[in-house]
Amino acid sequence: MPPLLVALFLLHSCFPQGDGHLREGLTLLKTEFALRLYQSVAAGRNGTNFVISPAGVSLPLEILQFGAEGRTGRQLADALGYTVQDQKVKDFLHAVYATLPNCSQGAEMELACSLFVQVGTPLSPCFVEQVSWWANSSLEPANLSEPNATTIPANAGASRQTAGEGPVGSPGEQVGATSAQLALVSTMSFQGTWRKRFSPTDTKLLPFTCAHGLVLQVPMMHQTAEVNYGQFQDAAGHQVGVLELPYLGSAASLFLVLPRDKDVPLGHIEPHLTASIIRLWTTSLRRARMDVFLPRFRIQNQFNLKSILNSWGVTDLFDPLKANLKGISGQDGFYVSEAIHNAKIEVLEEGTKASAATALLLLKRSRIPVFKADRPFIFFLREPHTGFVFSIGRVSNPLN
Repeated sequence: MPPLLVALFLLHSCFPQGDGHLREGLTLLKTEFALRLYQSVAAGRNGTNFVISPAGVSLPLEILQFGAEGRTGRQLADALGYTVQDQKVKDFLHAVYATLPNCSQGAEMELACSLFVQVGTPLSPCFVEQVSWWANSSLEPANLSEPNATTIPANAGASRQTAGEGPVGSPGEQVGATSAQLALVSTMSFQGTWRKRFSPTDTKLLPFTCAHGLVLQVPMMHQTAEVNYGQFQDAAGHQVGVLELPYLGSAASLFLVLPRDKDVPLGHIEPHLTASIIRLWTTSLRRARMDVFLPRFRIQNQFNLKSILNSWGVTDLFDPLKANLKGISGQDGFYVSEAIHNAKIEVLEEGTKASAATALLLLKRSRIPVFKADRPFIFFLREPHTGFVFSIGRVSNPLN
């Protein structure tokens, strides 16, 4: 059975049994999407830092599903593993997105999508209505066919609080096409306050061994705390430690995945990550009192999703001769010209600058287990109620 049929069968088999089973099925599919996205990005970045938001990538694809038909629609469903054309899926995801602003106690999460549409293009009223209430999304007019068009701001949508607000622009690359076009810009950002904050006075310069063996002195945060922790094996038998650090208000948790063997690179673990493994790890952690060492880091990336989606078989969407987006506009040749994604994450001691590292190094505590992220690690930001992964990435060098 093709992967799409398997995914859709898994999802539909959950429907008759209630929202709990629907949530479980969607969580597995969205986690699989997140890991596939992570693995696609990791394969092309040669051990460097990155963060990408599966939620920020899936959001515009979901919006396009409202208007995609035929093979274009099937390719999108194959990439996502589900379709928002199903009323139960649509209602459930809409409810999830509607609660995101309520997760702001101690955490700031922003998920937005701007769809820039060629000026004068007739749009389906049904599609316009769908976009107006789907997450933090908006339609913006733009002149996409001019060779000397200005650029869409890289952070378009990042500061938007309600649909319809924000700057108007056009895509960065000179398209120069005469067909009607659509450009998508999605953005996800997160900054949260730890449930148990790291003290800036405990941050010291400690060694961090990068992917290629370079040893750097980096600001390393520290705390002794009751945390959720577990030790596991991946499908290839590699041992990993998994630590959960919750944010204030239980809006989200940051999970850290660290190879226990310092000689095992992340590249040996990344290909074996699956949704089932992530579910096992996140549900099997146990409370433990530990010394936690975590480097401060800030990562911001911009990606052209077109190349990633093309590698997944989503090709018709970007082809003016093949795209079938008649549910968006009945105009022939309507297609997606650009798909740009921005994501960022900042991890520090509640935003306070650390003092100079002039004190003695922290004492070792022989009877308390230690989680020390002093080498490359994987992180993912997970919403606890749905289990959705909102961002995922890798830290190879905290100073970059």
